[in-house]
Amino acid sequence: MPRGNSQAGKLPLIKDERTPPNNRLLSNHNWPKAPDMPCACCQAALLHGITTIWLIFSRHTKPILPVQEPKTMNPTEWGLLVLLSVLWGSAFFFVGVAVIEVPPLTIALARVGIASLLLLALISFLGYSLPRSLTEWTPFLVMGLLNNVLPFSFLNMGQTMISVGLASIINGMTPLFTALVMASFREERLTVHRVTGVLLGVAGVMLISLPDMAAGNARLLGIGLCLAGALSYGFAALWGRRHLMDIPPLKTATCQLLSSTCIMMVVVVPVERPWTLPAPGMETWLALIGLALFGTAVAYVVFFEILVRAGASNVMLVTLLIPVTALLLGSLFLAEPLIWHELAGAAIIGLGLLFIDGRLPRRVKYAVLARYSCRHR
Repeated sequence: MPRGNSQAGKLPLIKDERTPPNNRLLSNHNWPKAPDMPCACCQAALLHGITTIWLIFSRHTKPILPVQEPKTMNPTEWGLLVLLSVLWGSAFFFVGVAVIEVPPLTIALARVGIASLLLLALISFLGYSLPRSLTEWTPFLVMGLLNNVLPFSFLNMGQTMISVGLASIINGMTPLFTALVMASFREERLTVHRVTGVLLGVAGVMLISLPDMAAGNARLLGIGLCLAGALSYGFAALWGRRHLMDIPPLKTATCQLLSSTCIMMVVVVPVERPWTLPAPGMETWLALIGLALFGTAVAYVVFFEILVRAGASNVMLVTLLIPVTALLLGSLFLAEPLIWHELAGAAIIGLGLLFIDGRLPRRVKYAVLARYSCRHR
């Protein structure tokens, strides 16, 4: 049963739904298709890229801060986290609208390009100076690659195969990957709570993926691409912690997006040739502008502010809240039904994130100890 048959504004639960809305199927997009690449080559390139990133971090970087427990956030930092979740949740919706008429890599280029121009005008007005040498630009180039180019490309391509809501749920694995990356490079301790959270996250993704693994359909590749994007965000959090902590958030966001724009132009121009595409409609233009302004420019200023104030693992908790916004927007405006195994998987991933945060297990532990001590007085 195609997803596009459900009525907008309703939230039906469909047990065996496994295809995205008709107008968002990869075969039904309005943009021209690039030459096909063998899946084996794509998988090999993806694995090689992830391995290379890991080796670069392990051989050429060292912890600049002592290994420490993740910081507990205050109410202001939680407020910023909620704001960021709304901004990034809407980004999944904007991509879901734009990908009907614009190919995924071109969307990523438009996103970082428009956002960088907006922030460039702002920092010029505020009197910030840009880096003047390649050495000064290098941290931003790497951050742009890890935090924009790779995840935006993977997530956009994934959303040609899966729904807006499901993409946001898979993106919820980001703090779990971040915890593993931070522990692997001795930045934060991998506590029992965090190991439990990671295992719960894996279980949630497996529950979401099992129907597609059994059917062998293309959605499984879309889930894999979104997981690769989440892993890239984990490495971005590590890089930001080590190399960008002392730089003002607005400058970091601007320089990162400028670097991402240059990298994406090198990729998009020969691969998707955006100048040959038909002019998109007004809805697509509004989606691209909203994606660049709210889902990127404003969002990254808030992101780096939380990163500086609360730390890398805490800022990635935003992915616990993002699916709420994305699922609501996808259901109301794109007629995407809510599917029981996706919701169950999201709940398990959310529970894992609560373990990653650590507050819930500590409160349960203290409550149990308090009750035990009262009984034995």
